[in-house]
Amino acid sequence: MHRLTSVRIEEILSLIDSDKSAREICSITGIGLTTVTRYWSEHRPQVPKPSGGRPKKLTDANLCHTTRLIRSGEADNAVQVTRSLRAITNQSLSPQTTRNYLKQSGWKAVVKKKCPLLTKHHQNNWLDFATTHLHWTPADWAVVIWSDETKVNRLTSDRCEWVYKKAGDGLSDRLVKGTQKFGGGSLMIWGCMTWDGPGYATKIDGRMDAELYCQILEEELQESLAYYGKTVEDVIFQQDNDPKHTSKKAQTWFKDHGFEVLKWPAQSPDLNPIEHLWSHLKRKLAEYEEPPKGIQELWEWVEAEWEKIRVETCRGLIESMPRRVRAVYEAKGGYTKY
Repeated sequence: MHRLTSVRIEEILSLIDSDKSAREICSITGIGLTTVTRYWSEHRPQVPKPSGGRPKKLTDANLCHTTRLIRSGEADNAVQVTRSLRAITNQSLSPQTTRNYLKQSGWKAVVKKKCPLLTKHHQNNWLDFATTHLHWTPADWAVVIWSDETKVNRLTSDRCEWVYKKAGDGLSDRLVKGTQKFGGGSLMIWGCMTWDGPGYATKIDGRMDAELYCQILEEELQESLAYYGKTVEDVIFQQDNDPKHTSKKAQTWFKDHGFEVLKWPAQSPDLNPIEHLWSHLKRKLAEYEEPPKGIQELWEWVEAEWEKIRVETCRGLIESMPRRVRAVYEAKGGYTKY
């Protein structure tokens, strides 16, 4: 291997000092890339070699602007961010490029969680609720009877179902969750939950109005109290703000029977721990290998799984109430992870 003359070496070093890249030096001098990089390492080890690849399209200032757009809510996704960046950089930019930069910066795209719309009025009410109950302990919440209704589908579930597949696999029965326009059906359920376990649940036939709701209170709620040996004086009843719950007929029933009803602000069903009990029930129903043959069989499955709910499950959910209230308080009445 022939060594270069001192003149040629000085030429290489001069170009390195001029911030030329190794490939640019090769093009100017006609010397091979390996030789240039070797002399670079020997004589200019303190000078970093330029990294390969295409130059970055976005500067650090652009990335700061991107972060501000997302945090302020002015942009939600890569397409919206890209549109703004194009306007300030005056260069072509694809949404995928923006996604790559966001991923490298630690951002992750997620599906927006569906929650009830919270207006300023709702947030103020929830902040008042949280402030009032901020110092309630699990023992305070243990006297509350939680109630709610839910829908259970016969053939399909409203939740996402995950499955593994390999790249390039086409659609198959394994990868498809079939739906039907007709014939599936569903049932509505009313149920309640206490510190000592689940109360009675009932299937709602037809449309539930104030009169039917009062009938459920008279039967299922009263029987739940009797089953656990409780009286009206021992409990506080919780319900949401559905019109049939707040109807004059229902309010009269509560007054006549001496029930204290927890004042529950609107637009936050996820804060009700019984919502998570419904999720527990539906997960158990999803474990059945075959769908029920009809609504009656579905109800039989619901009854069976409802009976299996453990006291510890109910208590764990009720014990989470101080954390839920604290989260609402810290969010100033806004959305929480619950």
